[in-house]
Amino acid sequence: MNLKKYLVPLLCSLALTSIANAAQDENVWNNSLKNNYFAGKIIQESNTVIELKTPYRAEDPALVPIKIMSKIKQTKEHYIKKITVFVDKNPYPFVGEFELTPETGKADLAMRVRVNTYSYIRAIAEMNDGKFHMTKKFIKASGGCSAPIGADLDAAMKRLGKMKFKVNKKLEIGEPSLVQLLISHPNITGMQMDQVTRFIKKSHFMEKLAITFNDKPVLTAKTDIAISADPNFRFYFIPEKSGVLKAEFSDTSCESPMSRSVCTKGKSYSQTYTITP
Repeated sequence: MNLKKYLVPLLCSLALTSIANAAQDENVWNNSLKNNYFAGKIIQESNTVIELKTPYRAEDPALVPIKIMSKIKQTKEHYIKKITVFVDKNPYPFVGEFELTPETGKADLAMRVRVNTYSYIRAIAEMNDGKFHMTKKFIKASGGCSAPIGADLDAAMKRLGKMKFKVNKKLEIGEPSLVQLLISHPNITGMQMDQVTRFIKKSHFMEKLAITFNDKPVLTAKTDIAISADPNFRFYFIPEKSGVLKAEFSDTSCESPMSRSVCTKGKSYSQTYTITP
């Protein structure tokens, strides 16, 4: 029996299927996201301005760590002013947009996101001169947006809004310093089942975040249901002197996880942390 006769067509078929799937993975971006968020804009795809680090296969699809690393310094003359993050094949692909300033010193960001199925995660950097740069990574994950809510939701709601800063004790004046902000919030997607009642819970998620140092903006974010429960953000800022880091966020609830037309504004929360370089 001539196996080559059968194997070659089979391998070619599998290769074509793989190519077709890869092309399909770009459909959401090419046919929807790019036009909806960046209509008429020229976006250069490369890792020369920002680079995205993600696991290839997620250990927990509801807590996928991603890291965006900048390749340029944040100066007043040339800086990244906004980074927008998407998970292409999530039911609601928009993860968040993060506005930055030269005061960050370094436009690196890290967070945890939900990934609902095999998909590209992509980050688009908008420069202060109006140019756009994109980086992306493919990730294998399943069920991140519908992963069950923990049985202790009542306890999670009691600590809702609490925040904690973690800052390197060896801060240097004028140098970019890493800060971690931990936020207590269940960030319910609207696709999760309550393990006690067995009902699907209405979405309830962090929507806006603003971080300042001595009342000057450091990081401003608009986020959505793809941010994990108990959000955890890492970012940089430059302490020019002693002062106060402040984080404020607000949340919202929506009747549908995919629609923002019927939403109810929630509460606002704040936390401060005194810095002494």
